[in-house]
Amino acid sequence: MPNTYKNKVVYGTEVLIDLTSDTATAADVINSKYFHLKTGQRVQGTCTYNADTSDATADASEILSGEVAYANGNRIVGSMPNRGAVTGTISTKAQEYTIQQGCHDGSGKVSISSTEQAKIIASNIKSGITLLGVTGSYSGEAVTAQTKSVTPATTAQTVLPDTGYDYLSQVNVAAISYVETDNSAGGVTVTIAG
Repeated sequence: MPNTYKNKVVYGTEVLIDLTSDTATAADVINSKYFHLKTGQRVQGTCTYNADTSDATADASEILSGEVAYANGNRIVGSMPNRGAVTGTISTKAQEYTIQQGCHDGSGKVSISSTEQAKIIASNIKSGITLLGVTGSYSGEAVTAQTKSVTPATTAQTVLPDTGYDYLSQVNVAAISYVETDNSAGGVTVTIAG
């Protein structure tokens, strides 16, 4: 059966169309586009690797640094920093950790500093209160109070609990003595003593 496709057209001495040396195959031409083989046969392309990127919105900051991509017909070299495994600690209640822009590998962690973790123990937390998953057991220290009696003095004095006592629950201060006596000059001597 003779070839029914026309792959070369000559008008007089002028070659108008010559497909005989073409080398394209269906895999070389974008899917849904048509071309002619060197035999003259019309064929639809099958290549899908060059997609339509006209609706792409990515920019360099959203592509990993050094990587190359194409969007909306443009070649883009990424600028997003690769942070890898980022770690950080916080050591106060109000402290925040700022996560830097970039690519993270998913293994980074932020935690309470080890110094602060060591303080979060049951004996440091009031009984019945749970703090960061630790239930408190502290119910107060055993303390010994002292009631003390003191006599006022004519100079300043500091009143403290005796050894073995934690605090003074009560201080009893005696009245200042006031004594009047006749003296040899015919007057009265007033003695105020501590």
